[in-house]
Amino acid sequence: MGSEGTARRPFCHCCSKPARICLCDRLKSPPLDNSIAVTILQHSREKTHPLNSSRVARLGLKNLCVVPVTDVIFQAQFLVRPLEPNQDCASSSIAGNHYEMPGWDERLDFSLRRSVICTDLEASIQSGFVIDRFQSETERLSLHPGMSESEEKLNLSQAINDQIGETPIDDEVTSSFSKYTVTYSSKYIMVAIDKAAKPDIGWIVNYPVGKAAISNGFMVRKLQRKKSLQNSEELKDSEEFNLVIPSGSALLFPSSNAIEPAEVDHEVKHLIVLDGTWAKARRMYYENPWLKLLPHLKLDQRKESLYSDVRHQPKAGYLSTVESIVCALKALGNDMEGLDEILEVFGSMIKDQRRCKDEKFKAMSNS
Repeated sequence: MGSEGTARRPFCHCCSKPARICLCDRLKSPPLDNSIAVTILQHSREKTHPLNSSRVARLGLKNLCVVPVTDVIFQAQFLVRPLEPNQDCASSSIAGNHYEMPGWDERLDFSLRRSVICTDLEASIQSGFVIDRFQSETERLSLHPGMSESEEKLNLSQAINDQIGETPIDDEVTSSFSKYTVTYSSKYIMVAIDKAAKPDIGWIVNYPVGKAAISNGFMVRKLQRKKSLQNSEELKDSEEFNLVIPSGSALLFPSSNAIEPAEVDHEVKHLIVLDGTWAKARRMYYENPWLKLLPHLKLDQRKESLYSDVRHQPKAGYLSTVESIVCALKALGNDMEGLDEILEVFGSMIKDQRRCKDEKFKAMSNS
């Protein structure tokens, strides 16, 4: 089963569920080859939640990846660079948006379970855009206690500046706001944010670099500042993700300016979904200002979630991550035979949770 652990409670490495309620064999067909690729930005605390539904989506969809995202505790910086015009980003095995779960492919014996995002790596390198393999804690800068705030920000900026390299900065402009700063030129956008910031960079779409990011797609890199050790005052900067966001991408999030899929007047090729509690999803939304560059989609909220009686939902009609993905794919025209089977597996996971709770309650009552 690809599981290990104590004899008392072994876990499956693939679906992260206890071995006795493993989900992996419940789908009777290989992962669906969804033409609309899906990237899930998953809050770091959501991965281990017993009712996390993205594990089911990953079992059922081939062109899907999960990218871990953490809260901004001290500071973070983002570098956004538009892609070249007409750069082919429709399908690729480049791992820029791929986060590998150990043992996943080996357990299911299905190949290439990864996001299909950007194809021409050689062309992207020649044009000055380098796509790094996703990894955490790379290009680390150690910061020492006692540094002034300006010195800390200078160090945090260094790795970002290294990526800008020889880009001319004659046209660079910096705008400062409460708890965040935006620097932009004709080639890139940099956003530096502090904890609890809610940056809005929507206005950047009125400038050439913003228009290029929207029309061509873009790459986004995040550097996060954290303590090097739990009880240490020393801080370090590390790369959290480096993603390719192709043209035709959309964010599934019910913001005030979101529209329903039926109102979309262009082809959606790539869907970004936030995975976490609604409070955590909102925080991820605010702390990743590059999401504001994307068109926002919302779903018809009359549908009741299978979550409704096992996990708190802020409003009736709010759906789980896997339900949202399935509904969005159907609404955007990527309806495939087998999507409902994914929801059936999710429903079986909910039933498992109810049964486990009942068994635990019964054992406590009898003790």
